[in-house]
Amino acid sequence: MSKVKSAFFCQNCGHQAPKWLGKCPACQSWNTLVEEVLKKENTPLAQVALQAKVLQDIALCALERKILKDKELNRVLGGGVVDGSLMLLGGEPGIGKSTLLLQMLLENNQYSALYVSGEESAEQIKMRADRLGLKNDKVWILAETNTEQIIAQAHSLQADFLVIDSVQTLQSPSIDAPSGSVSQIRTATAEIMDYAKKHHVPVFLVGHITKEGTLAGPKLLEHIVDVVLQFEGDRNHLYRVLRVQKNRFGSTQEIGIYEMQGTGLRPIDNPSELLVNQYDTGLSGVAIASTIEGARPLLVEVQALVSSSVYGTPQRSCTGFDVRRLNMLLAVLEKRCQFKLAQKDVFVNIAGGIRVDDPAIDLAVVSAILSSNMDIALAKHLCFAAEIGLTGEIRPIPRLENRIAQAQQLGYEQIVVSSHHALDTKKYQIEIVALSKIGDLFSFLFA
Repeated sequence: MSKVKSAFFCQNCGHQAPKWLGKCPACQSWNTLVEEVLKKENTPLAQVALQAKVLQDIALCALERKILKDKELNRVLGGGVVDGSLMLLGGEPGIGKSTLLLQMLLENNQYSALYVSGEESAEQIKMRADRLGLKNDKVWILAETNTEQIIAQAHSLQADFLVIDSVQTLQSPSIDAPSGSVSQIRTATAEIMDYAKKHHVPVFLVGHITKEGTLAGPKLLEHIVDVVLQFEGDRNHLYRVLRVQKNRFGSTQEIGIYEMQGTGLRPIDNPSELLVNQYDTGLSGVAIASTIEGARPLLVEVQALVSSSVYGTPQRSCTGFDVRRLNMLLAVLEKRCQFKLAQKDVFVNIAGGIRVDDPAIDLAVVSAILSSNMDIALAKHLCFAAEIGLTGEIRPIPRLENRIAQAQQLGYEQIVVSSHHALDTKKYQIEIVALSKIGDLFSFLFA
């Protein structure tokens, strides 16, 4: 007979305790331990133990990958989907997670797939598929939350892909706990992972996120999966960014950029053309920055607005940029260039609704602030790529050659960089302006 007992689980980190505690010993959170009923079956010990192997005697085998028609998703995953991999996709509600996965299954009609939904009916998924305008006779829809039924259905169909939307709705009959609880998520994910590894079927799991922006459920969920993807973007903007936070089969530095349309998500091959305003408005406070996301160089538009402060305390606001770094740059301007910005409101925005944390856009941010403060528009076809230090020096940045090549390809005539780089300027058609101090930047822009 099975022995039924209860345990207490932390709803924040998944730590298990034999009794209730006011404070979780693992994550130090208060009042997060909740009692859940466990069912453990008495299983005999394994009769034959596995034999350890010498590291040098282990034979390597090439990873089997399924190449998708979505080039952005292929890039993020490291060149395709690895057979038997377990992938977790998280994001804000309504950002397009279900649309991305359903569109992927419908586009690749050479593969069969089972789409399991625990939140929507089959009719709702059919309506979304009709809106996408794609057809694939090898895609099956199942509205189910029981893990035994899901695994049995996937095994009978012999599907090439399995998509579960979402992991928080799964419920394993082997454990007596509500769906969405820490123990239920852990057990259900382990059962799905066991099926994926034994049958070499790639599985996509859609995960909810908390109000803090982290994936809901135990942290163990991110540890046991092979790939963790984050789908980001502002629902008020058209662009979505797919980032990889963990990838056992490739780099974690790649991103994919999509444009949300009425007919689904469109992969963006050259996002610089969309993230930069192509119209010559001649307005002040706009500078073009060259940044790197993964292996891809991008040009983004930095907008700044400097105005007199109406209230006693000046405002410092950023969208898509770190406000703490903005405060540092403003302090450098005041100390090293004698710009009196302490009594002025400063607003910085990265156009397109994306977030950039590359220090190489420091020079563009400062240039946009100076342009707005002077109310003088910067020269056309000018971009920036350099970091600014606390001493006011313009510091070198990595992979400058890729940034210069991207700016040249898009038709820019000048790029401002640090003078500490050793560059062969003759091999570039674009004019390279090398500066060493932030004071030289003001002289260059407004001389």
